[in-house]
Amino acid sequence: MIIGPKYKIAKRLGAPIFAKTQTAKFALSEQRSGRTNRKRPGQMSDYKRQLIEKQKMRFTYGISEKQLRRYVDEATAKSHQPVTLLVGRLESRLDNVIFRLGLAKTRQAARQIVAHGHIDVNGKRVKVPSHKVRVGDTVAVRARSVESPLFATLVDTHEAAGVPNWLGFDLKKLSGEMKDMPTYEPSETQFDPQQVLEYYSR
Repeated sequence: MIIGPKYKIAKRLGAPIFAKTQTAKFALSEQRSGRTNRKRPGQMSDYKRQLIEKQKMRFTYGISEKQLRRYVDEATAKSHQPVTLLVGRLESRLDNVIFRLGLAKTRQAARQIVAHGHIDVNGKRVKVPSHKVRVGDTVAVRARSVESPLFATLVDTHEAAGVPNWLGFDLKKLSGEMKDMPTYEPSETQFDPQQVLEYYSR
């Protein structure tokens, strides 16, 4: 999915939702814009607030409007806890799991790694970034790809502390496992999924 100018999008949404905007430079720019753009404060409508949260979620995971709508429909139809199910579905995407395991620095890079055929799921090659990883599934770098420059420095640069507790990872084998369902931690997200559900319930 082509996203567009990430810096401008992040400023418009008021959140550093991309890796390149999670910097001191972006934070300083936000502070300066807050001082210079002294417009008369206005009441944000519920619709606008929900739209912004929806866009934050969509750009965070790099998915299309159609994909997000499908995930929302599934969450609201199958569970009395749609927030948990929605975030769990997004987190269980193969590209996101690769990112969470630390095999890629960004979700966009993880999506390319999957699409280029570098990943096996339960021993079988999977090239679909949206593939749903389930509890008990093993996700690993393909044997032929282990020597790729993509993973050459991983042993030295991998940040084990960044792997969530619902995933397990063996750095030596470049292999991980989904041990449990992904959990929703409000403090770890840049968006409010409840607002997203309300947007689509209109």
